[in-house]
Amino acid sequence: MSETLQTAEVAAFDAELLDRTAIAVRDAGAALLERYGEVVPYRTREELMRALAVNDDTALDILRPRLTDLRPDAGCVEDELGGGALPPGEWWVVDPAEGNVNHLHALPEWAVTATLVRDNQPVLTAVHLPLTGETYTARAGAGAHLDGRPLHVSRTADLGLSIVATSQARPDEDDEVVRRVGSSITAMLFDALVVRTAVPATLHLLNVAAGRIDAFWQFAGARADLLPGALLVTEAGGQISDAEGRPWTPHSESFLAAAPGVHAQAVATLSR
Repeated sequence: MSETLQTAEVAAFDAELLDRTAIAVRDAGAALLERYGEVVPYRTREELMRALAVNDDTALDILRPRLTDLRPDAGCVEDELGGGALPPGEWWVVDPAEGNVNHLHALPEWAVTATLVRDNQPVLTAVHLPLTGETYTARAGAGAHLDGRPLHVSRTADLGLSIVATSQARPDEDDEVVRRVGSSITAMLFDALVVRTAVPATLHLLNVAAGRIDAFWQFAGARADLLPGALLVTEAGGQISDAEGRPWTPHSESFLAAAPGVHAQAVATLSR
């Protein structure tokens, strides 16, 4: 069998796989939507963690069997705060309730994500926003889409006219990361038009891919936070690097996704 034919067969297989992954995240999102609407009270960290776990389990009860059925030999990573490279082979990187704390607070910024990683390269991703009904998808080499419509990053070429955004990777970052976040926000307040700060990262990256905002950066990071959006932004024509402009990997200490016209300017700002 020729290499071209093999490549075409893999592409067709992955396209079907993405369609079925999108159905799975939509169904998991529907289950979370049934639990949404009232602020969930908690008085201790333990109560907060239990409430977060209930949401996670609600979505995972749907996602686990669906994704296992799609790729029985693939591993599954459900730790949304985990980072670093994965072992060789196929892995599902899942965030069953991306922006879970927002869900508990009756805020609208939350989603369900599932990304298939093959030998440490994301090959397809589906991100569903239950409150809007939108599903964002991307497949390596096949573009990024919102409910089937192609996505493109912005054509902005001036950071001074740009809306940019950042997020925090974890609730309990070490002091050095917190200081870097603070100084980077200050630098962007001088150089960009508007700076947005909120969690989760994935929703900012959706907006970069859709051309609504021009750049997103984050210090430290987690696979589940960054892999879906990294693939979406890349397939929408954006640039991915670390904050100093070097190639980004899951081991990198920072992350930057930007429209090509402002990427170098964002690197310069974040490197000051």
